[in-house]
Amino acid sequence: MPDQMAQIEKLLSEDYGISTLQVLENAGLNLAVLARDKFLGNEPNGKKVVVVTGPGSNGGGAMVAARRLRNWGASVSLLLTEPNGKFEKETVEQFSICQKQNIPIVETIGKANLVIDGIKGYEFKGRLSNYEIKIVGEINDSGIPVLAFEMPTGLDLSTGSPGEKTIKAEATLGLAIPKYGHFRQKAAKFIGELFLSDICVPVEIYKSLKIPTENLARAFGESPVVKINKIVVFS
Repeated sequence: MPDQMAQIEKLLSEDYGISTLQVLENAGLNLAVLARDKFLGNEPNGKKVVVVTGPGSNGGGAMVAARRLRNWGASVSLLLTEPNGKFEKETVEQFSICQKQNIPIVETIGKANLVIDGIKGYEFKGRLSNYEIKIVGEINDSGIPVLAFEMPTGLDLSTGSPGEKTIKAEATLGLAIPKYGHFRQKAAKFIGELFLSDICVPVEIYKSLKIPTENLARAFGESPVVKINKIVVFS
């Protein structure tokens, strides 16, 4: 399924002219909505949220959520796992907006109502860096609820296998389609409740990849964020 997601991203850009920046805006908005509705009691004003971001597009989407939550009144801060700011292009753009909004950067989790995990994306395989391992340990030890973006950091979505250090999330928001690793029993205690986000993938892309669309269309017709047990995407 991670390979299918890479194909979806390629087709979005090459065949439909939908940029990564547009996808990040859609995904990040849905991430913020889920954070607000599930973890902040539909009232973000004054709630403290730490958004932990990596240098890739996953971090960029989490920064979109940070911006949205700040606009809604939450006290938001960023914790960067790449302190030197070696971001991908789209993530640089999101970080620049966060800076213009004066969203502070912190070095530790501290006290918060919610942590959003935007460190790694669906393509992650292998090992975390020593600094990432430190941050994952700090998040798990904090006792603060965690909302993971696409997957809990440390989890391999191609297999569902957790790494030596993996974030334990209360909920995870997948993008466009659920991935194989989302459904593995060994991943369940790290993923928590699983939700799926509509990032506005044209139905023609799903059909070209032979992904059934009826249940997706029905679910996303109700809401751009759906709990995964509401739909059966693959047959």
